[in-house]
Amino acid sequence: MPSEHSYADLLDLNAWIRKNSDAFHWQCTARTVQESKLFPVNPYIAMSYLNAWYRYPSLFRKIEQTMTAEELGDRAREVSSASGIIQNGIISQFYLGGRQILIDMGMLKPTDALDDVAYVLDFTKRLNQSYHRNHAHILPSDANHRAQVLPERVVQVFQADSFTVKPGDRLHTAAGRFLAQLSQYEFLSHCECRLGINNSGPYRIGESSEMLVRDFVDLAEGDYPWLDGVASEISYNNYTMPVVLKDTHFNIVDDWASFEATPAYDHNNVTSIGLYTSDYLSDGYIPVAMDNPATLADFLEHERDVIARATSELWAVMAGWTREQLVDSGLLVYYGVAKDLAHIAGVYDQDDWMLVEERAQRFKPLMNDEYGRDLIAELVGYISLSSQQGNGYTMSKFSGAPGDMWSTIPYSVLADDEFSSTVGPIRSGSTSLPAKTSTWTTTQGRLPLDEVNRRARELNPLTSQDRYRFLDDRWLKDHVGDPRADELYRHTQQRSRLLAGKGAGLTNADVEALRS
Repeated sequence: MPSEHSYADLLDLNAWIRKNSDAFHWQCTARTVQESKLFPVNPYIAMSYLNAWYRYPSLFRKIEQTMTAEELGDRAREVSSASGIIQNGIISQFYLGGRQILIDMGMLKPTDALDDVAYVLDFTKRLNQSYHRNHAHILPSDANHRAQVLPERVVQVFQADSFTVKPGDRLHTAAGRFLAQLSQYEFLSHCECRLGINNSGPYRIGESSEMLVRDFVDLAEGDYPWLDGVASEISYNNYTMPVVLKDTHFNIVDDWASFEATPAYDHNNVTSIGLYTSDYLSDGYIPVAMDNPATLADFLEHERDVIARATSELWAVMAGWTREQLVDSGLLVYYGVAKDLAHIAGVYDQDDWMLVEERAQRFKPLMNDEYGRDLIAELVGYISLSSQQGNGYTMSKFSGAPGDMWSTIPYSVLADDEFSSTVGPIRSGSTSLPAKTSTWTTTQGRLPLDEVNRRARELNPLTSQDRYRFLDDRWLKDHVGDPRADELYRHTQQRSRLLAGKGAGLTNADVEALRS
């Protein structure tokens, strides 16, 4: 019996598969080999792909019973959380990676789980289109390596309220040390991967300056059980630091939200900074210690010391882990890139996101260091697996390899080819890691999970309400005098030190004049 999916559906899905394939191949081959002296990185990557394959279809359907992918993207765009550029962009990559491994092992045909594949790909495409709607590209690589995600009204507040700094002054020094310690902690807490750090921009500030917005997420006690206790003193789960630099141009160099600077990033070129927190329970960004430069410097110095202690304690915890615990933690960080979508929708369940599916567990004995290393290298680097090969005339987009990373869906399912619909519902899972014991750190306090979910379901941010949701920056160009524009801007400005009550219509130059 032919598939119920149309030819147009499959054309669109296969184009999305190929976009993911090309983007991921370029990112993987343009970076250094992913290795760690502590974590078995490549084995846990391979395992995360398999866990995603078996679990994502059911979990995304569960989320969309409460909130659509488009609504999730709109919510995620207005705050900083673990549903940012890198996380949203690689959900489909991990899912397709699990599919490709199983196809190459001969355990799966490209026509298997057709409805699941179609649904997950459609979900991730809608999510990314919504999240990136301000620059109207699906991925930063489509936008010449820019990711101008934030609306004007948010960037204006960041610009207006940022404190001027000069090399050697107290706040300038405190910010540099804070960022360095924060980055070290994020890589360790995320099992030596980059999933805790996002960057967006660049945003033009005057004639010779640009703003880079730096996000650090999942810092405190929350979803990751290994942070219980060691992260108990960290003040907030997420930090956003807008950083303005003079005579420096930024590129968001890949869809992993990393940046490059021309000339190289020099902290001496930083001219102003700010600090905010936000999450799935906040209606926008909340200033942190932004009363004056001295209070911000005090906070950064204190919080740096707190994070330094947490880093040392976490090293001690992880040094005592077994190899299986090291694999489980890393694979759950990778597999869990979509977990904050469940938080936004108010349906987060720890067993959904912090367990390894029994069907994925079957592959763990294969994943020694050598096999895991070679599998990932062949899968995402050399694209030399037999399942990835095309005919003798084909070449991949970014190399001469005779094939592509992810297999497309055969159009034969529209005729008489056999196919299966789904991998079935989620099965039981397990983990070698200790169970979670603490509360969740949120902008509304430290809360038990049922309360976190309840408050998330009840949250109705003004920017998501029907009256305001579709009032984008393009609409504003023709409606500056519309009362809804002022309402929207004043809502974003309500916590601003300099812009509170100013409303719509300010230009970049107006904001600079207010600052001076």
